[in-house]
Amino acid sequence: MAKKKSKAATSSDAEPLHEKGNTRKRLSNAGDEDHTTKRARMLETKTDYTRWRMRDEGGCHTWHYLEDDEAAKKWPQTYYDKYYLGLPLDLPDLPKAKTPLDAVRNGLEFFEKLQLPSGHWGCEYGGPMFLLPCIVISWYVTKTPIPWYVATEIKNYLFARAHPEDGGWGLHIEGESTVFGTSLNYTVLRIVGVDPDHPVMVKARATLHKLGGATHAPHWAKWWFAVMGVAEWDIVNPVPPELWLLPDWVPFHPWRWWVHIRQVFLPMSYLWSKGWRAEETDLIRSLRKELYVEDYDKIDWAGNRNTINPIDNYHPKTWLLNTINWFLANIWKPYFRVKPLVERAEEWAMKLIEMENENTDHLDLATVSGPMNMVCLYACYGPDSYAVRRHQERSAEFLWVNREGMLANGTNGVQCWDTAFAVQAIMDAGLTEDPRWRPMLLKALKFLDDQQIRDNVKDQEKCYRQQRKGAWAFSNKDQGYAVSDCVSEALKAVIILQKTPGFPTLIDDRRIFDAIDTLLTYQNPNGSCSSYEPPRAGKWMEMLNAAEVFGNIMVEYEYPECTTAVVTALSLFHKHWPDYRAAEIERFIERAVAWIKTAQKPHGGWYGSWGICFTYATMFALESLASIGETYANSEHARRGCEFLISKQREDGGWSEHYKACETGEYHEHPTGSQVVMTAWALIGLMKAQYPHIEPIKKGIRLIMDRQQPNGEWLQEAIEGVFNKSCMISYPNYKFTFTMKALGMFARKYPDVKIYDD
Repeated sequence: MAKKKSKAATSSDAEPLHEKGNTRKRLSNAGDEDHTTKRARMLETKTDYTRWRMRDEGGCHTWHYLEDDEAAKKWPQTYYDKYYLGLPLDLPDLPKAKTPLDAVRNGLEFFEKLQLPSGHWGCEYGGPMFLLPCIVISWYVTKTPIPWYVATEIKNYLFARAHPEDGGWGLHIEGESTVFGTSLNYTVLRIVGVDPDHPVMVKARATLHKLGGATHAPHWAKWWFAVMGVAEWDIVNPVPPELWLLPDWVPFHPWRWWVHIRQVFLPMSYLWSKGWRAEETDLIRSLRKELYVEDYDKIDWAGNRNTINPIDNYHPKTWLLNTINWFLANIWKPYFRVKPLVERAEEWAMKLIEMENENTDHLDLATVSGPMNMVCLYACYGPDSYAVRRHQERSAEFLWVNREGMLANGTNGVQCWDTAFAVQAIMDAGLTEDPRWRPMLLKALKFLDDQQIRDNVKDQEKCYRQQRKGAWAFSNKDQGYAVSDCVSEALKAVIILQKTPGFPTLIDDRRIFDAIDTLLTYQNPNGSCSSYEPPRAGKWMEMLNAAEVFGNIMVEYEYPECTTAVVTALSLFHKHWPDYRAAEIERFIERAVAWIKTAQKPHGGWYGSWGICFTYATMFALESLASIGETYANSEHARRGCEFLISKQREDGGWSEHYKACETGEYHEHPTGSQVVMTAWALIGLMKAQYPHIEPIKKGIRLIMDRQQPNGEWLQEAIEGVFNKSCMISYPNYKFTFTMKALGMFARKYPDVKIYDD
């Protein structure tokens, strides 16, 4: 059906350029319609889910709503569309699995139907509750139209994810309500047209006020509110772009920060320096009343820069950062920020943003920095610039529709990452030569061939980027950020398939060598590996952590998961190409595994930074040890790792670790009981380490098989992933890839062992 047209409110009290004291404030064009009012009239209860389609174009995902009946008929829904949306698949029951290998085959029967046309597996990558606000607020302040069906399903998702008791929102979907989550998502709902008197809004607003209101929000939320104009810039701690002008040798230069925080700081610093804010609208004036406990005009903005509710304050600001902020706000900004210096800093910051756009075709690193950069470009070049329009187009690639509504993913997907694990699971089951699965595997190989990054970024040194030629990204080559474990897992998948009889050699030796050359740049001085690049500064930099809601965010850290991925990839490569950089590879592996041993905790496990938590990292660490022949029988480290896992097995045979372990550094049981994903992780670790007692392993395998549905799938359970210690994120395909890997490993290791009595 066609969209209804309606008149909208206009702003009569904003001007294109407003001078206020010494702070220059650039405003959006005055006189434009307040598109919030327009959307409010079009907001529906729910969209027709049979009209949603997910398009895969070379690994780029976008969701489309077909309002026209003829268009819907010409583009029928697929199994994967229906699966993502939670619609009935009407698949027949499969023969009940009697053996682990039967269960793998049943799982593949289902999982094959989710393979996308370009050869990979997609999924939602949600969980964090601050991602959608970044996109929606950036749309609002840049006057990007929000279709009614998008607004409707954003509303539905946030309604579904409101805390069942207090109605607020947390840092992530399983967390308790925070000012960060509640204030931002309340604002999103108002933007998409929900009335403030709606019962959901009344309940959320009461919780927000109980927590102190938006003055008690952390730094990132205050920044967004200042950009939107529902807070004054004085409440935002200084974010000076002049830091980018420092010589590279300065130990705290932003180029030394972890890639995600430096890419967030970059647009933050540009707009803070400009003092830019959106055009004032009726909605903004209303939010100034709704978000705060106090009267807006009476708030001491500067006095609330460091105000934060304890529930949000995971990493309190240090005395050093507070001192620096005081100096920047009270000495540097009023007396030393001379116009030529400021203009030079803003110009260089914009240049760095433009280089990021060029290197990613305006996707940018992830879902926080991308929308921030779009607002910067809008402020600098206006709404009609190519960069702004391209950002608006590509923002759709961060959105996802599931049974609850529309959410935002943590990146533009997990395409390469999940595809690599799918291939490896099939290999571990010994099914790569089975002709039944060859078409599926060939499509996956072609996808990985297409997604290999063939060149380093333009101006690599100038924009502070790591070498990436021959690598794979976490999502796709458009995003183009190489990560050590993503390169490694994809490379293993490629080698596995190309060394399997009957598969073509799509990626030649030179391209394989390019991947190895890049992997060898990732080792840290102590032998470990980090994620995007080796650390460029010490852990002391965490004293400058201004995010408050995250830990371990300022620099790269050492990770058992990443280290293991690189070790196993190099080991597999060395087996097939024993002469290429042999001495370097052998030394790399030796030093990496030596570091793995030093990272073991007193209880025998390893702390995981990308999955929950000790279960995840211990699986990888035991795999590292096994790669050099250290197992339960001959290694104290492997034995202690196995005993740690066994000590956490539940009576039903499963494992169940809660995300609180990531926050506290201590193992926590999940209150809902055993999880198939964590059970698979533990079993994989035990089998890699050659744990000698079969009964605990057999009990875990039985639990995974018992949880398998008649159509071959496993149902979604608790959240699986984490980043920066405090924020959880979903990896829905893990319930397929790791469960099938564990089942397949058991089938090959114990081919004659029965799980069920006849």
